[in-house]
Amino acid sequence: MQLEICLDSLDSVRAAAEAGAHRIELCAALVEGGLTPSLGTLKQAREIFSGEIVMMIRPRRGDFVYSECEITAMAHDIDAAREHGADAVVFGCLRPDGTIDENACAPLLAACGELPAVFHRAFDVCHDLRTSLETLIALGFVRVLTSGGEPTAVEGVEMLEELVAQADGRIQILPGGGITADNAASILNATGAGQLHLTGRRDLESPMIFRRPEIPMGAGAVPGEYDLQTADPELIRHLLDSL
Repeated sequence: MQLEICLDSLDSVRAAAEAGAHRIELCAALVEGGLTPSLGTLKQAREIFSGEIVMMIRPRRGDFVYSECEITAMAHDIDAAREHGADAVVFGCLRPDGTIDENACAPLLAACGELPAVFHRAFDVCHDLRTSLETLIALGFVRVLTSGGEPTAVEGVEMLEELVAQADGRIQILPGGGITADNAASILNATGAGQLHLTGRRDLESPMIFRRPEIPMGAGAVPGEYDLQTADPELIRHLLDSL
C-alpha cells in the first residue's frame, strides 16, 4: 500500500517525512486546488523528504483549459522539476467540452522525457470517465488521481472500483478526495487500488501576536473554478491616462 500526502508547506513536508509517508504531492495554494510550488520550495522539500516527490504543474487557479502561453510556462516548470529533484509531475489539460486535450498534453509529456506524468483531478470533471481513462493510457500517463467523478472518494467508490478494473494494470488509479483514517481501509478494500491520496491536515494558529485582521492580503473568498479573473488592458490604459 502506497500513501501519498498532498501538501503545500515545508512544515507539512517535514511532517510527512517524520510520519513515514511513501510519496508527497508538492503544491502551493491547496485552498485553490493546488498550484505549482516555487523552485525554492521544491529544492528544500528534496532536502527534507527522501521519498518520492510528485510536483504539481498548474499555473493558475480555475479551469483546466490552457492557452498556448500557459502550456509553454508549464513545460518550463516541468524542466525545472526534472532538474531539481522531482520524481514525477502531475498536471491535467481539458478541452471546453470536457474531454482530455491531447494537443495540450503532448508538449508537456514531451517535456517530461523519462519523468513520469500523473493526471490530476481534472479527470473528475471530464464528460466521460471511461473514455477519458483510455485517452490517458494512450498518451502514456502512469497514474490518474480521481475521486471517481464525485466530490469525495467515498461517494465515488463504485466508479473507482470500475476504473481499477478497466485500467487492468495499464495505468494506476489513485483514489483521493475526502479520505481519512476512518474510511481509508474501506476504500482500499472496495477498490483494490493499492494506494491512497490525502492531506492529513489539522488546523493551527498563526504565531503572529500583533494582528490586523481588517487588512486582508487576498480575496475574502476563493472564486469558483469557472469564475476566472484576468487583467484588463482597457482598465490599465485608463489608469495610465488618468496619471
